[in-house]
Amino acid sequence: MKVQKANLEASGGYGVARCAEVERKTAETAITVRLNLDGTGEACIDSGQGFFDHMLQQVVKFSLIDLELSCAGDIKVDFHHSAEDIGLTLGTALAEALGERRGIRRYADVRVPMDEALAEVCLDFSGRPYLVFRGEFSQERSGEFELCLVREFLQGLAQKAGLTLHVNLLYGYNAHHEAEAIFKALGLALRKALSKDERRDGIPSTKGSLV
Repeated sequence: MKVQKANLEASGGYGVARCAEVERKTAETAITVRLNLDGTGEACIDSGQGFFDHMLQQVVKFSLIDLELSCAGDIKVDFHHSAEDIGLTLGTALAEALGERRGIRRYADVRVPMDEALAEVCLDFSGRPYLVFRGEFSQERSGEFELCLVREFLQGLAQKAGLTLHVNLLYGYNAHHEAEAIFKALGLALRKALSKDERRDGIPSTKGSLV
């Protein structure tokens, strides 16, 4: 999948294209992200870790954001730097695509069941980065993926997107289901918060700014 120029120029009813392309290069990772907030949920993702690709695809599918993401990281060490830096890069792209955040709904809260697991995501595109993560995974890993890295990814995402993000893993006993419920809930919450408020054209804040 390629985020084609035609898609990048689509405004989604906002008057301007809500798209971004961001590159981040350090001694530990080289990451490229291209996204279109008003897409159809198309994904081309290569994070370097199969389970994490699967989780990001859940976000894309349920947010309807089009996303191209590639990461060359120092996974010979472990996947920590890649997970963290992908969050930072994706958060930067979200912030750039949103601009002043005019006309968005801003807030969202979603609960998602995944078989025996239940997760909740509440978020606010407030311009104030803050992460609250509550709950423990039933296992330390799903396959080769260390589940503690879910929080590291979300921390980076919240930090650079200017996102107040509360994630609650309420219960479950299968770590794959627990993680997938979180990422699906994140995707649905993003779709709701980033969507156009038909009754509002300006910035959804009494102070007149969210950045």
